[in-house]
Amino acid sequence: MIKIKKIPHTYAIIFYIIILAAVMTWIIPGGEYIEKITIENGVEKEEMIFQYVDNHPQTWQIFAALFKGFERQAGIIVFILMIGGAFWIMNSTKAIDVGILSFLKFTKNIEKYKFFKALGVDNIVITLVMLLFSIFGAVFGMSEETIAFIIVMVPLAISMGYDSIVGVSMCFVAAGLGFAGAVLNPFTIGIAQGIAELPLFSGFEYRLFCWVVINIIGIGFVLRYAHRVKKDPRRSPVYKEDEYWRNRGNTDLESIDYKTPAGGWIAYGIILISLIIFSVIYPITEMKVGNSSATLPMLPIATGLFAISGLITLRKSAQFFILSLLLFTILFLIIGVMGYGWYIMKIATLFFAMGIFSGISMGYDDNTNVKYFLDGVRDIVSAALVVGLAGGIIVILEDGKVIDSILYGLSKSMKGMGQVSAVGIMYVIQNIINIIIPSGSAKAALTMPIMAPFSDLINISRQATVMAYQFGDGFTNLITPTSGVLIGVLGVAKIPYDKWVRWVTPLIVILIILGFLLLIPTVTMNLSGF
Repeated sequence: MIKIKKIPHTYAIIFYIIILAAVMTWIIPGGEYIEKITIENGVEKEEMIFQYVDNHPQTWQIFAALFKGFERQAGIIVFILMIGGAFWIMNSTKAIDVGILSFLKFTKNIEKYKFFKALGVDNIVITLVMLLFSIFGAVFGMSEETIAFIIVMVPLAISMGYDSIVGVSMCFVAAGLGFAGAVLNPFTIGIAQGIAELPLFSGFEYRLFCWVVINIIGIGFVLRYAHRVKKDPRRSPVYKEDEYWRNRGNTDLESIDYKTPAGGWIAYGIILISLIIFSVIYPITEMKVGNSSATLPMLPIATGLFAISGLITLRKSAQFFILSLLLFTILFLIIGVMGYGWYIMKIATLFFAMGIFSGISMGYDDNTNVKYFLDGVRDIVSAALVVGLAGGIIVILEDGKVIDSILYGLSKSMKGMGQVSAVGIMYVIQNIINIIIPSGSAKAALTMPIMAPFSDLINISRQATVMAYQFGDGFTNLITPTSGVLIGVLGVAKIPYDKWVRWVTPLIVILIILGFLLLIPTVTMNLSGF
């Protein structure tokens, strides 16, 4: 009888990749790009020039990769730990259970209407949630923020009869679809078009069309899979792993103690006073959506809504007040990101405060709050560890001085191609580079100074080059092991990386082929902005 080898642990897989990266530092010549500033007609131009340097073969450094990876990914690691601790406090209050079970009760009630029954209430819910996160990805590049929503979306999906993969798809995959089909994302399209000297967010019409097509295909893929799992849950590749979530979600709605301790009113008062102070300091917020902006009294409006919602929910129970607190946390997340340029430090702080006030609202003392927070950190620390380990891959390639050499070698391969072939090669190169450099902003800064002038030489629109970068930067984010966000998401959701790869590979193949097909009109048709 043939003995089937057990698939290595995610940590082992990533360590093997680190070893492979170290081997590459011995084989590939060293190189680096240097910034050259020239002045033409009184205008200062920046140009990235490649030069060969001595490579630094990596040996014992593979064992230091975890340490350096932690240093590199420190922001995301602390973000994961704070989010995990905060949500564990909230989970202990049973507020999320109340919200999920109440939501399921609501969906069953509307299912009696023929229209909703014909469409499928679950299909509507999954589609609407995915569209929301896709919009976030397309407009302000939501990525790291999705880690915080995994702890809500996975239990929701499990309660609806699906699996953790559907829960991850509802937020992370959806945001990835939006990120790839970016319409107004300033961190990718904004930077790439700026470097390529194109009008900011030009080509909007075709980009919007691409976003719609990508979402139809992506959401359709998820719905098809969700239908199969709902029909037979044991067909899920993560059925065994989801035992963790099923056990965690076994809550009887009738057994929950609905109460409003004095701490709920104290938390409400402290938060309301703080929001009023912030509303006075920041009465007007400039909400930016791509290149457009609107000046609105966002904080005063949100404060007023919180004041009303808090009174209503506290009279019902502390659990409903905590749910209201979660919804307003998401609202302030949107205001913070779009109005004040928040990143993971401030977002983590926001969720941390939500967790603390959730505990206060249930009447927890300081020691109880600390206990639940530490329980959450312990539960999620494996996700933080794997993010640090994955960061070590990039560290090895950077310290070995081979990342820029790989980029330079790939860019040289495009010479002598036709327009469709050339834009296709650009697209392939961007996909490959995305595995090495998962940061969209960093990739734009490195590749666009080379790709944009090169596109002029082969008579390809610079806008087409930006589109090749956009698609190449987006799709493989859903599978690349060097992405701290992906590894963090899978760690929180308890999904083994190898099982995720097997599930997501068909979707990635479909999206990559779709991306190439969507690139063809950029060089064969007269599109607006191209």
